[in-house]
Amino acid sequence: MAPKKIEIIEVGPRDGFQNVPEFIPTDVKLKVIDGLVKSGIKSIQVTSFVSPKAIAQMKDAKDVTTACLERYPDLQLFTLVPNLYGAKAAVECGLKELTYVISVSDTHNEKNVKRTHDQSFEELAQILELYPDIKINLDVATTFGCPFEGDISLERVMAFLQRAYNIGIRSFNLCDTVGLAHPELIKEVVGSALRTYQDCEFQIHIHDTRNMGIINTFTAVECGIDKVQTAIGGLGGCPFAPGASGNTSTEDFVYMVNRMGYDTGVDFDTLLQTAKYLKDNVSSGNYSGHHIFIDKTKVSTQ
Repeated sequence: MAPKKIEIIEVGPRDGFQNVPEFIPTDVKLKVIDGLVKSGIKSIQVTSFVSPKAIAQMKDAKDVTTACLERYPDLQLFTLVPNLYGAKAAVECGLKELTYVISVSDTHNEKNVKRTHDQSFEELAQILELYPDIKINLDVATTFGCPFEGDISLERVMAFLQRAYNIGIRSFNLCDTVGLAHPELIKEVVGSALRTYQDCEFQIHIHDTRNMGIINTFTAVECGIDKVQTAIGGLGGCPFAPGASGNTSTEDFVYMVNRMGYDTGVDFDTLLQTAKYLKDNVSSGNYSGHHIFIDKTKVSTQ
């Protein structure tokens, strides 16, 4: 029987890079993206269209996007947009897929995008109406807990999903923004979402704050999620969420599920070379990937 497929959605060039304080040259960003493409990854969040005053790392969003669309016209390239202004800028660059973000937590939403829930949903409805031919994904931030409000109840998550569903969203990304999730919570929330919204697409996005990124992500896969967001080198974190560490490492997760017989379409050795290039060329101490090296006789880590 053919192995089950898992689509690896790489978010390092956005969520990974946004927490690096020193500006990463555009050509370095593009070399990392080129390595990801060569490894076989076909879905990449290449940047975010946010104010450079908020996240200076993304000031070259247009340049990165234009270059990627020219180089990889057949790949699934997308960006994060926090508002209508960002959506317009991304569409003008030629992107056909956008991710909009709203937090389940009111407090985090106001700190992250400077909007109330009502304001965020109103603008999301405007984007959907203005761009009916553009795929709009919704990042559901703080799905599994908030650094300001603590636990988020299942009822609150489901009411949030229903509100987004009612205005036309059919693609959701359940985000563990600060790494508060655990496997039983993943089972409860993901299971309920998949059962309730069977006509929707769901992704999972887990931060590795407590070294539970891989187990939580794989638990979501066992629940039925087949689209997984990870970041090369395990880089990442939310600048507006205290305690948010890096994302689940792409190379670690790919190594595990490839060895388990899942079909990711990603070549681990090529991916590893990209992770090594990243570590050598991007100034950050926030690397959670274990950088596994394989030869013909042994497996070692360093």
